Amino acid sequence: MICHGVIRDKSHTLYLGIDCLIYHGVIRDISHGFCNKIPGRMRLSRIADRYGRPQSDNRIQSDVRHACMIDLGLQPAQKQKLSMLTFEPITDVLGATVQGVNLAQPLSAADFSTILEGLGRHGVLCFRNQAIDPQDLRDFSARFGRLQTGVSGLHEPGFPEISVLSNVIENGKPIGLPDAGQDWHTDMSYNTTIGFVNVLHAIKVPRRDGKALGDTLFANMHAAYDGLAPELKSRLEHCTVTHDFNKFWEGMVNRPGSTRKPLTAEQRAKRPPSVHPIFLTHPISGRKVLYCNPGYAIKINELTESESKRTLKFLFEHQVQPRYQYRHAWSEGDVLVWDHIGTLHNALPDYEPHEHRLMKRCQVIADRIFDPSFVHAHLSLH
Repeated sequence: MICHGVIRDKSHTLYLGIDCLIYHGVIRDISHGFCNKIPGRMRLSRIADRYGRPQSDNRIQSDVRHACMIDLGLQPAQKQKLSMLTFEPITDVLGATVQGVNLAQPLSAADFSTILEGLGRHGVLCFRNQAIDPQDLRDFSARFGRLQTGVSGLHEPGFPEISVLSNVIENGKPIGLPDAGQDWHTDMSYNTTIGFVNVLHAIKVPRRDGKALGDTLFANMHAAYDGLAPELKSRLEHCTVTHDFNKFWEGMVNRPGSTRKPLTAEQRAKRPPSVHPIFLTHPISGRKVLYCNPGYAIKINELTESESKRTLKFLFEHQVQPRYQYRHAWSEGDVLVWDHIGTLHNALPDYEPHEHRLMKRCQVIADRIFDPSFVHAHLSLH
C-alpha cells in the first residue's frame, strides 16, 4: 500500500511518514532511498481516537485520510494528488480487484503510482467494467514501459502494438490469434530486455450454460522461489537460463488442429534466444522470484545437458503447484494487468470454435521498471 502522509499497521495504529510504503506488513521509507526502514515514526493514536479506526485491512477510510491531511497541514492542492484507489484481494496467493478508476480517462501520477505498487504486491490486477477503446488501451499500457509489436500480424488496425486474440472467423480468415497463451509461460522472457506486464481487455467472453469459459490461470513465482529447498537455491544461485521464443511457438504449431504456421527465418531473426538469471530480484517487491518458465526456458547453461533437463523438469512441476495458483474467470469489460516478472500464466482452451472469444492485448517490455529512478519517482509520489 502506498501511504500518502499517514500509514497504519495491522493493529490499526496510525503513523506519520511522508512518502512511505507498506510491503507485506513492513513499513518502509522511500523519500531518501528506496526500501529503507523508517528511522523514526510518530504514533498518531490521537487521530485514530478522534476520527475512528479503519474498517478494512485493505484501505484507510476516507474520513481518517482527510482528518490526517488536516492534522498534517496539507493544502487542497496537495489533497488532490492523493490516490483514492482501493485494492480488494481476490486470493491470498495472487490477484486483486482495483476500484475507483476509469481507464478511459488519463491517470493521475498518484493513481499510476498506486497501481504500480499494487502490481508488485498482488501480481495480477483486475479492473472491472471498463469501456475503453484501442487508444485508451495503448495509452494506459504505455505508462508501464515500451510496447512490443507482435510477429503474427494479427493486430488492431492502426495499432500494431495491440494484438488481437480471438477464435472469430470473418470472411474465411481469423481476426486474431486463436490459441494465444495456451500453456504455462511468461511472455517476453525470450527478449534481451524481458517483459514487465501484459494488459488484456476482454471484449467477448465465451459462455456455456451461463458459465464463463476461457479462464486464465496464474502462478506466483515469489512463492515458488520461497518454496524451493535451501540447497537447491544455493546450487542454482549463480545460474542462467536460455529462453527461446520458438519453443512455445512450435509447441502450438504441433498441437492437433492448430492453424499456426512455423516461424519464417525473418520472424525467427526478430525473436532470437536470450539468457537471463534463473533467480531475479523483483524491482518493486525487492524479493527473489523464480524466473524460468516451461514455455520458453530450454537450458540451464551452467549444468550438463542431463542435469539441466532433470532440474528444469523439477522446476516446471514445482512452480505450477495448485498452492501457487489463482484462476481468473473473465467478464466482458475486464482489463487485466499482470506482472511477467513475478508470475506465470496459462489460458485454458475449454471452449469450442462457435463459442467466440475476443481479447485485445498490449505487451509491455521491462525497459523502465529496473531503473531505480523510475521506481523511486513513481512510488514516492513526488
